[in-house]
Amino acid sequence: MPVLHTSRLICRPLQDDDWIFFLTLQQNSDVMRFVADARTQEEIRTAFDSRLPEWSPGSPHWLCLVLCDKASGAPLGVTGYIHENNECAEVGFLLAPEAQGKGYGAESLHAVCNFAFTHGGLRRLTACVTAGNEASRRLLEKVGFLHEGTQRESYWLHHTWHNDWIFGLLKHEYQPPTP
Repeated sequence: MPVLHTSRLICRPLQDDDWIFFLTLQQNSDVMRFVADARTQEEIRTAFDSRLPEWSPGSPHWLCLVLCDKASGAPLGVTGYIHENNECAEVGFLLAPEAQGKGYGAESLHAVCNFAFTHGGLRRLTACVTAGNEASRRLLEKVGFLHEGTQRESYWLHHTWHNDWIFGLLKHEYQPPTP
């Protein structure tokens, strides 16, 4: 299973010991505002357990990496991707409130993109963002993802239909950050 390193982060596979952090992240209404309706602890545990099995490129479940501060070891969020088809995968990320707005999201997403394109055998990454989630939109665009379109009324959230923004990044377009 991959462990990715950046200047400030270690992005390591999710482990059983991460349950409380994962639960706290998933129960935070600000973090989940554009992602999912409130779920029971049992539903969150099912999502957690589905991300624990050994992962390798092409696995049918999420590569789920915990972003940890290199200096303190504190968990800051999760990121990863799930293989879709035809050398394509969807990326995702969630950051704890205290980690938002500090560049950790872009730093970790660059690491995921680099891994996906160099070791994961992928040629295309996508992201689906609930319309209105400007922070995620800015993060994706900062890393190089392009807004490819809008799926109208495609996501049921908070008792109403929402549009989804679709973003894409091709391997030959990706520009790693300069050191």
